[in-house]
Amino acid sequence: MAEQIQALADNILSGDRRALAKAITLVESTRSEHHQQTSTLLEMLMPQSGRSIRLGISGAPGVGKSTFIEALGIYLIKLGHSVAVLAVDPSSAVTGGSILGDKTRMETLAFSERAFVRPSPAGRTLGGVTRRTRESILLCEAAGFDIILVETVGVGQSETAVADMTDMFLLLLLPAGGDELQGIKRGIMELADLIVVNKSDGDQIALANQTMADYRSAVHFLTTRYDDWQPPVMSCSSIYSQGIADIWTEVSRFNDMTSDNGRQLQLRAQQSKAWMWSEMEEALVADLKADESVKTMLTGLEAAVVAGHLPATVAAQQIIDAYKKN
Repeated sequence: MAEQIQALADNILSGDRRALAKAITLVESTRSEHHQQTSTLLEMLMPQSGRSIRLGISGAPGVGKSTFIEALGIYLIKLGHSVAVLAVDPSSAVTGGSILGDKTRMETLAFSERAFVRPSPAGRTLGGVTRRTRESILLCEAAGFDIILVETVGVGQSETAVADMTDMFLLLLLPAGGDELQGIKRGIMELADLIVVNKSDGDQIALANQTMADYRSAVHFLTTRYDDWQPPVMSCSSIYSQGIADIWTEVSRFNDMTSDNGRQLQLRAQQSKAWMWSEMEEALVADLKADESVKTMLTGLEAAVVAGHLPATVAAQQIIDAYKKN
């Protein structure tokens, strides 16, 4: 098995997209026997990761994220970059599989030799990203992709996890005005490093310009992530690829700023630390659920909580106490 993992790592390092897809499937697997293989593979590839620009892209459903990503990806490939897109789809509550299938909506980009598009179901993970998006980013970097675009399911109170695994967070908006400005939560606005009003074409140009003006005014009253970076508010038409070059100029300017002053390395270090704690919490909960002493208690405690005879906090503490004793 070690030889197979080594061969898989070698193929990824050579830029083999099939090997990359196979590796992402492996890290997304929930089977216990795959966990050790995943750990071994990531340890092998870790030294070759971390050399990309990681851009998170979020926005409400219907804002045109896939069309924007395809337009941006094609533009970047023309500049000589190689682009990996980790597109996270909503999951079916019945099968757990992807509903939308982003790959079918990025046909031109998906078939480019310098691009890799991977749609994955979000499952039950909050934050609009899959449970293993972080690992997928490292794998794509090891395969030689220098731009990683992470598309999230949508925007909301829990759709901010993408900001915790990327260098820059881009928020896409629709042309809107007045009370519709309240539709975007303040929290996600404060996480945004770049705000883009998409679909600025046809009879929506005037409305898009008004939306830009409204958000430029609003940004001044928000607490942003960096004191010396005022998030630009821009517009574009993804269908006609208008404004894409200007957007990339701002992304490059932001990347240069954070790279030069060392904040990108600091941010990634903080993200890695948070990732470690997240993994520990998940592993501990899984171990707790598998504990035999806990299993014998669970049915009775759950019934007592459901019947209203026992507070959930008391039941939880009893379970933890039994786990710690064991």
